Amino acid sequence: MENLLGIHHVTAITSSAERIYEFFTYILGMRLVKKTINQDDIHTYHLFFADDVGSPGTDITFFDFNGAPKKVEGINEIARTSFRVPSDEALEYWIKRFNKYEVKHEEIIELFGKKVIFFEDFDEQKYALFSDENNTGVPSGIPWKKGPIPDEFAITGLGPIFLRINNLDLMDKVLVEGLFMRKKTSAGNLHLYEMGDGGNGASVILEVVDSNERGIQGYGAVHHVAFRVKDEEVLRTWIKYIGLLGLPHSGFVDRFYFKSLYTRMYPGILFEFATDGPGFIDDEEDYEILGETLTLPPRFREQREYIEKLVRSIDTVRSNKVFEKEYL
Repeated sequence: MENLLGIHHVTAITSSAERIYEFFTYILGMRLVKKTINQDDIHTYHLFFADDVGSPGTDITFFDFNGAPKKVEGINEIARTSFRVPSDEALEYWIKRFNKYEVKHEEIIELFGKKVIFFEDFDEQKYALFSDENNTGVPSGIPWKKGPIPDEFAITGLGPIFLRINNLDLMDKVLVEGLFMRKKTSAGNLHLYEMGDGGNGASVILEVVDSNERGIQGYGAVHHVAFRVKDEEVLRTWIKYIGLLGLPHSGFVDRFYFKSLYTRMYPGILFEFATDGPGFIDDEEDYEILGETLTLPPRFREQREYIEKLVRSIDTVRSNKVFEKEYL
C-alpha cells in the first residue's frame, strides 16, 4: 500500500460565489484555476482556488449551495483550513494586509515550531497561515505570478488541516492504523500527525474537546478534505483496502480533473482520496485563461446551454487585467 502524499484539497461551503471570488482573488491573492459546477448538484458552482498552475496540494474549493443555512460549530468536523507562506517575514506582511482590508484575524503565534496567524472570512470560515520558515517535507506550490501579492509573501499551497473531535482514541486509530499517518507531537489539546514526507503540506492537527455538541454543516463550514495519491492505480488499491476494512465508500469516482474515492472513517468527517492528475489545464482552458470560463467535464457538455441558465454568470476574467504587486 503506497502512503498518502499529503493534503490534496479542501472543499468548503460559501454563502456567495461572488464574494468568495473577490476575497480569494483580491485579498488572499490565490488564483481561480477552475470555475465549474458541483458534479453532484449542477445548480451549484464549484470554484477552485490554487497556486499559479493549479498544483495538487494547493487548492481550496467552494460550493455555494442555494439556501444553505449558516454552519453551527461543534465537534467531529473539519474546523480550520490553513495555507502556506514562505517565511516569518511574510506573516508580518499579512498582518498589515489583513488590517488594511479589515479581515478579522489574531496575532502571530507559534504552534508546533511554526509561526501562524488565525483569520476568517465574511462567513466566519476559519483559516490559518503557516510560515514555511522552519518547514521541511512536501514542497509547496508556485505563487500566482500575475496576482496582487508579491511572490516572496504569497500563499503557495495548503498547510495543516484542523479537525475538532471528542474521541482521540478513535481518530488516532483512523489516522495511524487506517491511513498510515505518524503521530509527531502534542501541545495541550492539540495533536499533530503527518503523512508522506511530512511538513506543513502533509499534516493534520487534531483539536480534542470535551463536548457532545455536533457541528452542523452550512456556509462557513468545510465540506470535506482530500488526501493526495499518486495516480489511478494507487487510488484503486486504496479502494480495495477501504473495502477490506468493511467501511462504506463511494468506489471509484471520475471528477475529470482528478479521480476520487470518498469515505467516512470517523463520524461526521468526510475524507476524499484524490489523484495528483490530470489537473486543471485541459482541453477547455490553457494556462493563460484558467478559471475565466465556465468549464464542464465532458459528460456535462451536451447540457451546457441548460447549465448556463441554472448558474448565474460571474465575471472571472483576469487575463485582461494588470495587478500591481502590493507592498505594504
